[in-house]
Amino acid sequence: MATTIGLRSLSLSSYSLPLLRSCKTIPSYPFTRSLKSLFLPYNRVILKGCPSFCVSPNVNAETTAPPEKETDNNDNTDNIKNAANLLDIRVGRIIKAWRHEEADSLYVEEVDIGEPQPRIICSGLVNYIPLELLQDAKVVVLANLKPRNMRGVKSSGMLMAASDASHENVELLVPPDAAVPGETIWFGTEQDKDNQPDPATPNQVQKKKIWELVQPHLKTDVSCTAMLGEHLMQTSAGVVSKSKRMEEKKER
Repeated sequence: MATTIGLRSLSLSSYSLPLLRSCKTIPSYPFTRSLKSLFLPYNRVILKGCPSFCVSPNVNAETTAPPEKETDNNDNTDNIKNAANLLDIRVGRIIKAWRHEEADSLYVEEVDIGEPQPRIICSGLVNYIPLELLQDAKVVVLANLKPRNMRGVKSSGMLMAASDASHENVELLVPPDAAVPGETIWFGTEQDKDNQPDPATPNQVQKKKIWELVQPHLKTDVSCTAMLGEHLMQTSAGVVSKSKRMEEKKER
């Protein structure tokens, strides 16, 4: 299955794509053990080819789990979902995108996320997605990260994307066409929508490493739907999915 990632500050000297990797153990929330930071160096990823990376999940995974740990696993799953509820994930629309003048691997985007002024976000998409496909595109934005200075441009947020297991293919997550910029994206059912807590502040997200806790448990399923464990990534207009641009290009 594909994993979900964040695209921010890619290939800036020591920075490259932050990829999600599966964890054998799930820490409790809140937790104190430091996970790998989102912005620490990772191996460079180059987009090669355009195959689909939505594959069937491992149907035997559940049967291999020791029965005596079921309660602990359920508790940890709840902890992960509670942490994810503190992330301010919104529908966005890219108003304008251009190449960063001081960083060859970065685009700069003006993104409408329902605020009085658009957010400026830097994303390392140059090696993955043609610039023209970003113009007026609907995207998924993680909005409560602390701003970062990216070679003279203050970046306030992160676009979310999916990667295959080999980390060779990257596609943006996309909300349904009817989703409105600024609306909240949540995980779970329609009933869960009305029970969301206030998002954590950017300082809290950084201090408690909330994104680093949630990130390894994001994936896309066989139909390319974005999920947190078994919880669907939802908007009021339907579920979030991985872009099918690559598959459509292959069919043509």
